[in-house]
Amino acid sequence: MKREIVPPPKGLLFMYRIIMALLLALVAILIAGSLYAFLRPPVSEPLFSIGNTSAAGGRQTNGRQTDPFGFEDSMFTGIGRLRIPVSGAPSSMPVTVILSVSFPYSPHDRPFAEELASRIGDFRSIANNYFSSLSLEAIINLDEEAAKADILRRYNALLRLGRIETLYFSDFMLVE
Repeated sequence: MKREIVPPPKGLLFMYRIIMALLLALVAILIAGSLYAFLRPPVSEPLFSIGNTSAAGGRQTNGRQTDPFGFEDSMFTGIGRLRIPVSGAPSSMPVTVILSVSFPYSPHDRPFAEELASRIGDFRSIANNYFSSLSLEAIINLDEEAAKADILRRYNALLRLGRIETLYFSDFMLVE
C-alpha cells in the first residue's frame, strides 16, 4: 500500500511561518534586553518609568524625591495604639492609658526604615514598661516632654542604623 503525503494547506503554512517569525523576534528582543541590562552600569538611571512622577507632584531636590508638600520625612506609626494598664489603680476601677507613639523618619533611608520595622515589638514593650511602671498619680501629673525624652532615649539606645529626633504622642488618654 502506497501512502500519499498531502501537503498542508497554504493558509496553515503561512500562519506557521508568521508565528515562528514572531517567536524568533521575541527571543531576539529578550536576549538583546538581557545583554543590555547586564552590561549597563549598576548606578545608571532607569531608561523609562511607568507613570509620570512629576504629575504626582513630587520633585527632585539634591537628588532626593520629596512629596508634593516639600516634606522629605514620613511619619512612622507602626507602633500603633497601645493600651497600658496603670499600676496602683484601685482594683474596683482599673485605669488604662491609651497611647499612640509616632515619629518622623526618612523613607529614603531603606536600612533605617527596615530596622524600625523590625523593632516595632521592642518599641511597644519600652513604652508599655515605661507607663505601666508609673503610678496613677504620676501619670495624672505626668510631664509629657520628660516622658517623651526618656522614651526617645530608650528607643535610640536600641537603634544602630540611625536616630529618632522627635517623638509625638498622637493619642494620650486615661480611661477608667
